[in-house]
Amino acid sequence: MAKTKNTLLYHTLLIILFTPVISCQMKKELPEFHVEMSHPENKYLIEPIYDKIKTLEGVRASFPYGGSSGGWGSSRKSWTEQHGTPIGADITYYSGYEDTFYHLNVDFPIDTIQDWTKRFYPSSEVEENNDELQEYIYDRKPAQRRTYIEFRDLVFGFAPKGMVVVWVRYGGTQKELGRYQAEVVEDDQALEAKLFASWSMRRKEVREMSLIPDASPEKWDNYRIKYFWKPIITSENSNFRLFWVLTEYFNAEYENKLRPMLLHPKNEKRAIPSLITFFWETGKGEKFEGRAFFNWEKTNEQFKNRDNGDNEIQIKVTADNTDFEVLLNGRSLETVNKRVFKTDREFKESYK
Repeated sequence: MAKTKNTLLYHTLLIILFTPVISCQMKKELPEFHVEMSHPENKYLIEPIYDKIKTLEGVRASFPYGGSSGGWGSSRKSWTEQHGTPIGADITYYSGYEDTFYHLNVDFPIDTIQDWTKRFYPSSEVEENNDELQEYIYDRKPAQRRTYIEFRDLVFGFAPKGMVVVWVRYGGTQKELGRYQAEVVEDDQALEAKLFASWSMRRKEVREMSLIPDASPEKWDNYRIKYFWKPIITSENSNFRLFWVLTEYFNAEYENKLRPMLLHPKNEKRAIPSLITFFWETGKGEKFEGRAFFNWEKTNEQFKNRDNGDNEIQIKVTADNTDFEVLLNGRSLETVNKRVFKTDREFKESYK
């Protein structure tokens, strides 16, 4: 009997000791990502009360500690890595500027999220000379680890009236997963008691200090409008070589294009760009960076009037590399600002 007890105790101790090791090993095999909570501006801060990221594998994943931060589509904060394939979210949060509790319980499109979390997007030029950069790949070789970036961040954006947008980020590429609608919690006394138990202010004080009666999600909903278009960047200089184009959009998506992809851009459904940054050369020591900043209202108006499904935002650099003009289908497109800088950035096909 004593021997049996000792054997049982031995096996119990083994289970206790090795369970964390097995658990850690299982987590290493799962997708690893950070969760971010963003808002349009600091005055639109929200506070989560209950939160859960649903995962395909049933692994527990959660939100960061504290409230939302940063700007639309980026909280500018990191948090402990979460594990699993995120397939939905169940969140209850407080919007102080509306004095309203919201509940969001959604499932992400399973086929889309399973596909996207297996992708690797390029963030730099390829290491091997005989490789050609792809838009994305599914099978990353060890030598490609610095070139192609895996799914790293699941980003939530909380706008007024319960509007919630979710993005998936891979380094220099960010894609919108979907737009969701949280529901108002009518019976919120229990939530109020839980949230304000640790606050120095009462709900009435928060309301008096933070309430924005006319808060609306319309601006950020409009940012999600898309048109079919592609960027075309050229120069009057016959030695012009374009190397890198990074496009940031008002809807908080951004894409990273390098050679040879950017030489043959696709006509795709895209949001209005907020900033297009591009790098080019016209000879040894003639390296430049250009930046074009856009106004959403004016750019959207021109797209609305000319949306035939085959549009081009054309950037034409002058022969002396000092300036460029921006057009939409050959017609001048007004920008907020244009800048040209000299740069020391090197590319594989730079002039030697």
